[in-house]
Amino acid sequence: MTYAITQTCCNDATCVAVCPVNCIHPTPEERAFGSTEMLHIDPRACIDCGACADACPVDAIFPVDSLSPGQREYADINAAYYEGGEPAPEAEGPNFHAWGEPVFERSLPSDFGPLRVAVVGTGPAGMYAAQDLLLHTAAEVTLIDRLPVAGGLVRYGVAPDHPATKKVGDTFSRFHSHPRVRMHLGIEVGRDVTAEELSAHHDAVIYAVGASTDKRLGVPGEDSPGCVSATAFVAWYNAHPEAVAQGVDLSAAERVVVVGNGNVALDVARILVADPEALAGTDIAAHALDALRASRVREVVVLGRRGPEDAAYTRSELLALKHLPGVELVVEDHDPRTAAAIDAAGAGDRAGVLKGLARVRTDAASPVGGERRIVLRFHSEAVEVLGGGGGVRSVRVTDGGGQRDGSGRRDGGGERDGDGTADLSAGLLLRAIGYRGLPVPGLPFDEASGTVPHEGGRVAGLPGSYVVGWIKRGPSGGIGANRTCAAETVGTLLADAVAGELPAPTGDAKAFRRLARQRNRRVVDARGLAAIDRAERDRGRRDGRPRVKLATVEELVATARSGRLLRLGR
Repeated sequence: MTYAITQTCCNDATCVAVCPVNCIHPTPEERAFGSTEMLHIDPRACIDCGACADACPVDAIFPVDSLSPGQREYADINAAYYEGGEPAPEAEGPNFHAWGEPVFERSLPSDFGPLRVAVVGTGPAGMYAAQDLLLHTAAEVTLIDRLPVAGGLVRYGVAPDHPATKKVGDTFSRFHSHPRVRMHLGIEVGRDVTAEELSAHHDAVIYAVGASTDKRLGVPGEDSPGCVSATAFVAWYNAHPEAVAQGVDLSAAERVVVVGNGNVALDVARILVADPEALAGTDIAAHALDALRASRVREVVVLGRRGPEDAAYTRSELLALKHLPGVELVVEDHDPRTAAAIDAAGAGDRAGVLKGLARVRTDAASPVGGERRIVLRFHSEAVEVLGGGGGVRSVRVTDGGGQRDGSGRRDGGGERDGDGTADLSAGLLLRAIGYRGLPVPGLPFDEASGTVPHEGGRVAGLPGSYVVGWIKRGPSGGIGANRTCAAETVGTLLADAVAGELPAPTGDAKAFRRLARQRNRRVVDARGLAAIDRAERDRGRRDGRPRVKLATVEELVATARSGRLLRLGR
C-alpha cells in the first residue's frame, strides 16, 4: 500500500522534510517547486511508513486503498507525475531518488543574542515567519493584527467546505501562547501606531499584511448594485467583521455570473450552488447560511477570458467540482476553440479534466427548476453590466467564436448582438480577477504591482523593515508558498542582524505594550484570543458545527474581555 497526496495539498513541503526515502517531489531545492499545483508521492518508492500523512498540516495525504471515489483520481495523478522523467535509482540502497548534498543556508554566531521582532499580520505569511524565528532563534516576537482575532487568510479566506485546509491554522495557533510571543490584536499600523513607532520598539519589523483589495474590471456598470467583488463575497460567507453589514442578496437571482478563472472563482461558484445543509456542518457564517437557504440561484456561469488550457485554477479544484453532489458541471460550447482544446488535451493537462463533460449553449433566460449547475464559459469576458430595478439585469459578454446566422447575429450562448457580444441575464455579478495590495503608511509602495519594493524581503530604504507574503511578491501562490517566502525574508533579516545593520530600538516590550493600550483600549491579547476560540467552539457544539464565528468587532472584543476577566476571577 502506498500513499497519495490529494486535493487540499498546501505545498509547504512539511511532508518532504519527514519522508525517509525522499519519494515526495518536487522538493524546495528543485526548480519545479512552486510552479506545480501540488506535491506528488512516487508510488514505487513509497515504503508505506505514513510519516508524511502524520506531518501534513492540511490532512491531504491518505493511503491509496482508503481514497474515496471522488479522490481515487489522485492516485493516478501522483503516479503520472513520475512517468517518463524518473531518475536512475541509487547504485546501492533502496531509494529511487538520490539525496542531494546537505545545504546550510544560515550560519549564526554562537554569541548571537535574542532579537525582538514585530510581525504585522497573523495570516499564513506572518505565522510562517514567526514560526521560523521561534523555532530557529531565541527571538521574542510581537504579533500584531488590525483585527481583534488572529488567522488572516486561513480564517477569512479559505472556503468553509475545505475544513482540512483550515487545519493549518492549528499549526500556527500553537505559537499564539508561546512564552516568547506577545500578541496585540486590534492594532492597525497607520491608525493606532506608526511604522516609525513599531521600529523604535523592535529590532526588526516584518510586514505580512497581504493583498486585501481586489482588481476591478473597468467596464461600464461595474458600480451597479449587484456587482460584488469575490473578495467581499468570500469575506461575507466567512464572517469577516468588515463584511457582515454589507450582505449579499441571493433571493432574486437565478443566474450569477462570476468573472475570473482562478481557484477563488471556483470557490464562490461552488458555494453558490452547494447544498446549504451540507454547508451547515461547516464554520460558514450564520448569516450566509441563512441567505443560501433562501437563495434562488440555480446556475453560475464562470467567465474565462482565455481557453481551458490556460485557466488559472488548479486541476484539483476543478476535479472537486466534478464530484459536487446535486450539481452538474458543464462547458459552454459557444466558441469552437474550447472544444478543440479539450479534445486535444492529454490526461495530465488542465483542459483534459473537462473531457466527458456535457457541452451546452446557455439560454438568454435564467434556468428554472432542474439540477443546479456550473457553466464554464471560456474565450469570453464581461464588457458591460446592464442594470435594472436597482440591481443587475444582465451582463454583456464577448461572443467571438460562434457562427453568424443570416441576420448577422451569432448563434447560441444567450441573446446575441451584431457586434459579437451576448447578453446573459443575471441578477448578480462577482468579479474574481485577482487581489491587490494596499499601501502601508510609512512604507514605500509600487502602485503598478501593488507591492512594497524590497530586496530578498528587505524593504527598500528602510533598514530593519521587511515584508513577506503577497505584499512582498504579489497575489500569487497558496498557503504553503508562504513558507519558503518567509524563510527568505527571515534569512535576510538574520543576515542583517549578524552584519550589525539593524537599527537599535529605543523602547522595550513593556513600553510598546503601554503605547498600544494607550492608543487602543480594545486590544486583544493571547488570553483574549483563547476566550474567543472557546466561545466559538462552544457555540458550534450546540449547533453540531466545528465553530460558530463571532461576526462583529464588538462581539469579538466583548468576548475576549469577558473571558479574560473570568480567568482573572473578576
